[in-house]
Amino acid sequence: MRGFGGQPASRWRGLLGVAVGALISSFATPPQTAAPETVAPIPTAEQLTASSRRAYAEVLKLRLGPARELLRPALAGSPAAPAPILVADCADFVELIIAQDASRYDALTASQEAHLAALDRAPASVLRDYARAEITLHLGLSQLLFKHLVMGGYHLRSGYHQMQDVVKHYPSFVPARKTLGICEFAVGSLPEGYHWLLRLLGLTANVDTGLKNLALAASQPSDFQIESQLYLTLIREGYYKKPDEALHLIERLSAQQPDNLLFTYLLISVNKRQHRGDAALAAYRARPTGSGYLPVPYLHHMAADLLLFRGDYAASEHENLAFLREFMGQHYRKDAAFKLYLAAWLGGQPPAAMARYRAQINQPGPSDVEEDNYAQHYYEEAKALDPILTRARLQSDGGYNQEALATLRGFHATATTLWRDRIEEPYRRARAYQGLGRLDSAWFYFERTQTISGPKAPYYFAPQAALQQGYLAQEAGKKVQARFYFEKALHYPWHEYKNSTDAKATLALRELK
Repeated sequence: MRGFGGQPASRWRGLLGVAVGALISSFATPPQTAAPETVAPIPTAEQLTASSRRAYAEVLKLRLGPARELLRPALAGSPAAPAPILVADCADFVELIIAQDASRYDALTASQEAHLAALDRAPASVLRDYARAEITLHLGLSQLLFKHLVMGGYHLRSGYHQMQDVVKHYPSFVPARKTLGICEFAVGSLPEGYHWLLRLLGLTANVDTGLKNLALAASQPSDFQIESQLYLTLIREGYYKKPDEALHLIERLSAQQPDNLLFTYLLISVNKRQHRGDAALAAYRARPTGSGYLPVPYLHHMAADLLLFRGDYAASEHENLAFLREFMGQHYRKDAAFKLYLAAWLGGQPPAAMARYRAQINQPGPSDVEEDNYAQHYYEEAKALDPILTRARLQSDGGYNQEALATLRGFHATATTLWRDRIEEPYRRARAYQGLGRLDSAWFYFERTQTISGPKAPYYFAPQAALQQGYLAQEAGKKVQARFYFEKALHYPWHEYKNSTDAKATLALRELK
């Protein structure tokens, strides 16, 4: 868990952020030791038409206006044709997921339902059935995002089962393996506390089966191979500690298509998650711009974090204010207010500015995204942050680990030091040493974190320390030791990042079997 500098971490939300709407590819070694099965090439009749393929390429670039213009003649001439309907729906879904504009919800979900009605009039074919299942899933995710939980759950369940049927009846159509694999992974990786909901919805899944289906889709040529490859590598990067594959893939894609805003977004995002702050900031500054692109306000929020890591507080404040001004959705607003407070506080602004930003954290709004939950918990806990630990944490999040260790030399615990800060100090040292590759020192301070914390401290430092030790032991081939620490991470009580920490520990334990 990355706290101040984190990325979307909740299960469904994380997949939405990565997906950017059922899009997105290059090679990635699948997690299974066996080679993926092979299937026959997809017949031309089961592929996108030439105009739909060009439009889909524009959707991948987040150039939705040009994509819709390319689709207009096909939709007018053949209103029930699956290929243009599917790509048009991808454009609608991407807009809704990225903009999260409630004023567009009714129109865009009505468009999704119209697409499904049009497909009902189309002759039976694999592409029609695939498009119908895909759009049903889009509709369900759209409804869940805007808190229409009953209908969203219904459409997710329906789309999931439809996609299972497509794979069953058309096993050689690998795009369906891509979507089914994502669904299976998402459902299979949900923490145990959500299993009652899965039973209620009638959903069962296996993570390994999902990864196998994704690997097959990533390895076989299709209109959606790039999308499949990106999903696979991003899952491996986020859940299995395999960042090099994702960096290699996205760096290559971005170099090949410098006008692709989605690839640039992913390049910023992966570099940020891997604590490569300078590389992420360089990608942000080189991002493609222009009137044809869908605005992506969240880019400002990511840039604000990157600048905060560097100690450029005024520029960080500017970027987060732009995010709050341009973003029409509700998520990450509390997180942005918290980061504005940090920038004002660490930047030496007047107390009135600090108080104004701090008060914004508590404005009405959801806190189901973990970063927002952390910000709200900070507000309610009402305990002052330690400036030395805060600076060190930000520096480490940006990959400035030598600077973080230098900052930590100024921390000296006293009789009045908060228990939380006593636990955090060795954890910060451990993460900085881990970033520098000094693993013996990192291990020592991870252990010290857990010793000071004990088994029931309501903070994420000890469970995250245990999770990181599990990864270190796993990388060293010490399976018994890795299992001990992953299980230890699971056994800690509530903390701000328990859902994502537990999910990662659970997946790691499955990989050890």
